[in-house]
Amino acid sequence: MTVPSSEPPSFPEFRAEVAWPAFLLGWGLGAALLFGVRGLADALITDPCRGRTLIALLVPLLLGPGGFALASLHRGSMSRAALGLGLVVASLFPALYVGTLDIGKLRTTGCAGGYLILTGPDQKSASRVELRAGETREVQGRIGGYTRETHPGPFNLEGKSSVPSIQVVLPRKQARVGETFPVQITAAPGTPINTYTVNVIATQGKGVGAPAALEVDVRP
Repeated sequence: MTVPSSEPPSFPEFRAEVAWPAFLLGWGLGAALLFGVRGLADALITDPCRGRTLIALLVPLLLGPGGFALASLHRGSMSRAALGLGLVVASLFPALYVGTLDIGKLRTTGCAGGYLILTGPDQKSASRVELRAGETREVQGRIGGYTRETHPGPFNLEGKSSVPSIQVVLPRKQARVGETFPVQITAAPGTPINTYTVNVIATQGKGVGAPAALEVDVRP
């Protein structure tokens, strides 16, 4: 009794006149789906932030795996496999490329939330300052994550400390997006040697804020 030998799967011979039109059709269908979903989302979703990340990633996640599945299931058919590969390429460009741009715009419009940048005298970002008891250090703060177009009004500034012996003084009580403002940190005489935390918060209205934390290292 002879066991029939298993033959490897046969792949169709590549023919450009069949593959290229199907590939371009798949890419075109993917691009049309992308801009169709974007147009529908713009018409139905009025909130500039809510649901935008999902829309930006939805089409690439559908086209990529869907195109691979179509190409693998119909690898014996040149036209259908090329159609699937066209969908895969469309998932990368323009779908993923446009989605990445959309997510980047969400950060500049404040949808990802705001933040405060604290810098030292060297203009580098500062997350820690060192001082002795009785001394004062000054850093500069700047509001980021928003634009003046989306948040044109001033932000209210507030400083908080974890202990009463560390004081946070803000000479300016308000600042706009992009403006720098001084933040003075003072360790009262007799402050124990330790590391403390201070917070600077900029708020505008309800639910709009930009926080920053700074460690204060009191040395002997």
